[in-house]
Amino acid sequence: MYENVAKLILRLMVGGLMLFHGIYKATHGIAPIKGMLAVHHLPEFFGYGVYVGEILAPIFLIVGWKSRWWAGIIALNMVTAIYLAHGKDLFAVNLQGAWAIELPMLFLLSALVIVLMGSGKYAIMRD
Repeated sequence: MYENVAKLILRLMVGGLMLFHGIYKATHGIAPIKGMLAVHHLPEFFGYGVYVGEILAPIFLIVGWKSRWWAGIIALNMVTAIYLAHGKDLFAVNLQGAWAIELPMLFLLSALVIVLMGSGKYAIMRD
């Protein structure tokens, strides 16, 4: 009955919360990401992809334009973040006893749900 409202809420949640991460990187730079890329022997220019995954994709996800595609970009962004920043934490817990990578996994799995379910009817372009 409220399937389309649920899809809207999910898009707003993933896009809105991810956008905070992108705004931080836009205002503070991506030097730490470039450092992580260098450690993994990857080109620094890959770091600029974070602006696509954390600013463009969330904005388009919020408005509902090609939501499946942009959610896929966010999922890929999170796989990359887990690899670069949290690879050693896959089987770790934090000081509060939670899975050390629960936030990136929450973004990754929520984005995958959007890829599978689509935008719903409250979107600029339904998919």
